[in-house]
Amino acid sequence: MQLFAFGINHHTAPLAIREQVAFHAESLKQALLDLVDHRPVKEAAILSTCNRTEVYCNTEEPRQAIEWMADFHQLKTHAIEPYLYTLPKQDAVKHAFRVASGLDSMVLGETQILGQLKQAVKTAEQAGTMGTLLHKLFQRTFSVAKEVRGTTAIGANSVSMAAAAVRLAQRIFPSIHEQNVLFIGAGEMIELCANHFAAQHPKHILVANRTLERADTLAQRFGGGAITLNDLPDHLAAYDIIVTSTASPLPILGKGMVERAIKARKHRPMFMVDLAVPRDIEEEVGEMDDVFLYSVDDLSQVVQEGMDSRQVAAAEAEAIVESRVRSFVDWMENREVVPTIRALRDHADRMRRQELEHAQRLLARGEDPREVMELMARALTNKFLHNPSHALSHASGEERSQLEAMLRRLYHIHHE
Repeated sequence: MQLFAFGINHHTAPLAIREQVAFHAESLKQALLDLVDHRPVKEAAILSTCNRTEVYCNTEEPRQAIEWMADFHQLKTHAIEPYLYTLPKQDAVKHAFRVASGLDSMVLGETQILGQLKQAVKTAEQAGTMGTLLHKLFQRTFSVAKEVRGTTAIGANSVSMAAAAVRLAQRIFPSIHEQNVLFIGAGEMIELCANHFAAQHPKHILVANRTLERADTLAQRFGGGAITLNDLPDHLAAYDIIVTSTASPLPILGKGMVERAIKARKHRPMFMVDLAVPRDIEEEVGEMDDVFLYSVDDLSQVVQEGMDSRQVAAAEAEAIVESRVRSFVDWMENREVVPTIRALRDHADRMRRQELEHAQRLLARGEDPREVMELMARALTNKFLHNPSHALSHASGEERSQLEAMLRRLYHIHHE
């Protein structure tokens, strides 16, 4: 049982690297099966968000798991290694606890990551790649996250990515109340952003999505309209604020489409926030004079503002995590010796049955029961003590001293 985690996140890699190793939702289940079926990996779960891609697994060959991720994304292992963190056993446990508790997020104390982690576990369960170790790890992870949320103020006055997007927009436009807002995508992140922007009462809201039905469901909550992604070129010019977060592997808004929109707007500025990984908006769009384009990395400075009030709570949360890590590591270590304990008991039970059968045969022949019991007790004692006595008498030097000390500890033998 070897717990191992590795990954890339916003602390270790820029967006250009993170988007190369992101897993798309529709391919995640197959990726898990591929990892478990073709590598020496017994269990696996993958967490892939705009800020991180992490693999949690049970494997004796961590290197092969890392090589698998590079191969899956058609990359050379050396291309991602400078950005990669590897976390064996106790480090992996601590990292999982910290991630779920919001202690490793771009926004300290944010809650969205916990939901994303739960979804990652659900996907792994559906793929059949969860086993005893990872089930226990994530069960304990969610418990720790709940304890941190319930006993500290880590989430108080939190600044979300969605709130940061609104704050940036307010730096560009005097009043969002006078602007038209376009959301591209209809997932959880877009829903969070829509809630924040809708609170500013923009002039109009439009939701564009691959499926019109899902776009319309979200748009109706905010009194907005809905279109498909194919209709974007006809509507883009009418919108001042564009927020996008889809699972598309390729950019949705190219430089040419945006150039045409800016021309139609007579060069009135457009504010764009691209929260997708890989990016939904071509990087070159950010070089245009009338476009203010922000990626998830660009939001980091904004979300760090006003964080001082959460630092004390973070210290309290870290203390909870540390204490719970030790408990889980103890559980893992106990699990690792279970096969040895079972084998030891089986060995002792075989000796017991042998001597019991021998004693029963003697009693059947009419032997004195007291002598039979004494014989059976002496035989069992000799068998139980034969191996440790033999090992001790044939050891020498430091090995003998260590073995003697261990036997005294095991059998509670004290020097007179």
